[in-house]
Amino acid sequence: MNLDFSPEEEAFRMEVRTFIEDNYPQHVRDAQNRSRELTKEEQLAWQRVLAEKGWAAPGWPVEWGGQDWSPAQHYIFKEELARADTFSIVPFGPVMLAPVLWTYGTDEQKKTFLPKIYNGDIWFCQGYSEPGAGSDLANLSTKAERVTDPDDGKEYYIVNGQKTWTTLAQHADWGFFLVRTDSSVKPQAGISFLLIDMKSPGITIKRITTVEGGHEVNDVFLDNVKVPVENRVHEENKGWTCAKALLVHERTSLAEVAANRVKLQKLEKMAVREVGDDGRPLIETPGLRRKLTQVGVELEALAMTELKVLSDAMAGREIGPESSIFKIRGSEIKQRLTELAVEISGNDAWPYITEQGHNSGIVAEHAMNVTWDYLNYRKLSIFGGSNEIQRNIISKVVLGI
Repeated sequence: MNLDFSPEEEAFRMEVRTFIEDNYPQHVRDAQNRSRELTKEEQLAWQRVLAEKGWAAPGWPVEWGGQDWSPAQHYIFKEELARADTFSIVPFGPVMLAPVLWTYGTDEQKKTFLPKIYNGDIWFCQGYSEPGAGSDLANLSTKAERVTDPDDGKEYYIVNGQKTWTTLAQHADWGFFLVRTDSSVKPQAGISFLLIDMKSPGITIKRITTVEGGHEVNDVFLDNVKVPVENRVHEENKGWTCAKALLVHERTSLAEVAANRVKLQKLEKMAVREVGDDGRPLIETPGLRRKLTQVGVELEALAMTELKVLSDAMAGREIGPESSIFKIRGSEIKQRLTELAVEISGNDAWPYITEQGHNSGIVAEHAMNVTWDYLNYRKLSIFGGSNEIQRNIISKVVLGI
């Protein structure tokens, strides 16, 4: 594999870099610098700038707004976004749902939702996990009963149940939900995939406060929620097909090699500035230097895998068990980086955090929010399918065990 970029590709890099420098919203940068949770509008601001440029979702099909870029251009684009520390586009619509819609959705669903997802006009949340169905998702119990309304003669689903750990549901306009439409067959065969307006009567959202004090996830209760049948994606009882396809995109996106490289570089700079008990920079401590080097090596190995998979995907090959590899290695590396940040920060990592989950100004600037990140990132090895489940998938699909 040739890892050298051509002059044309380096020119593209400079185009991307210049665009980010000239157009990244200053109010979003200010909010990031204050280390607080961004509002909904702040989180959507950068996506809307990219949408106007035509770069909001370059991996989409060209007919829906994607770019006919080479694998190298896609890779460079992600590198430059990470280098500039831009806010990541919320992935539920653009990264996870959109491929399901253009693969399994009706023409009307594509025309209705894809442009609005691209432009940031609709924010989706993901209704998968339940109190009794997390990694064992096929055992979900949220039920959708199909009925005919006597007033208008149209068919609807009446949905009852509970979803949990629903990320950013407090901001969502719509949600994509897995529901049980047939209990008489094996679990995977009786599930359907519904798009539900989050303003529908019968939906209640309750905050879950996570261990670091933030409001990222929620319980969502559905009490006789009325959903038009035309909001079902794919065939009835074939929702598991959509669910698997969506999870591949979610797990693949968790690698975040470029962003983790930037985090590693910041840690190395912190280790140069911080001084140990012996008066020497921490970077000169053999144990710490070994840990930083090991993470760096693992990141480069994951980068090679990402480049190969991206190249294969651009050639039309579907992503297979690689998505589980990205999920495992990506989440483990992220957690390792947060652990090293706490180790390097020492006493400054003590969690002086306000109830909003952002730094109160007591700790050193370079150590800001390291404890928040450490606590928050404990979730990474669980969501999107626990790492134990991903190892089972790899052993079955790759090793044939």
